[in-house]
This record gives sequence, C-alpha cells and structure tokens, in this order.
Amino acid sequence: MFGNMGDMMGMMGKMKELQSRMKEAQEQLGGITESAESGAGMVRVTVNGHKKVVDLSIDADLIRPEDKQMLEDLVVAAVNKALETIEPKIKEHLQKSTEGLLPNIPGMDLGSLMK
Repeated sequence: MFGNMGDMMGMMGKMKELQSRMKEAQEQLGGITESAESGAGMVRVTVNGHKKVVDLSIDADLIRPEDKQMLEDLVVAAVNKALETIEPKIKEHLQKSTEGLLPNIPGMDLGSLMK
C-alpha cells in the first residue's frame, strides 16, 4: 500500500522539479538570440527566445520615401526569417533544461508548454 504512495510522492517531486526547471528555462530564453537579414544584408533583425525583436538595423540607402514599401517588405522578411531560425534553439534549450525528468516521448513538444 505504501509502495504506491511512495511512487506518487516521487512523481509529485519530479513534477515540482519539472515546473522549476521549465520556469528557469523560460527566463533564460531572453538570452538566446538569432539574427537574420534580407535585401543582401541591407536589413538585419535580431530576435530572442521569447520571440521578441531586440535589434533592427536598416542600411541608410534604403531610407527614402519612394522605397517605403520595399523597406517594409524587407523588414518583414528579415523578422520572419529570424523567428524561423530561433525555433530550433528554443526547443533544444527546453529539452536540455528538462533532460532526465521526462521520458523521451516521440512527438512531445515542450515548446508548446512555453506559450
């Protein structure tokens, strides 16, 4: 009877540790960054693991009223590219943070827990 209770207590302890590690991992995501560019480097964007833009650089030659639409398109392209390339870094960070706490379940996406 107490054997099952011990298993349950152990599992509860693992869940608390998982919560603690996930919280810590989430806080650390701000330090993970990825940069991307568009327009042959004329627009450069850096995003962090929270999927926030933390830096934007635009070549001075692009800042002309008649090129407004092109500039907007290049910014959007660079942001989207940076967000795509940060995703694997986020997943890797979360997997390392919870290593040993959860069984390796194919298809389990810890990234969804962070949203």
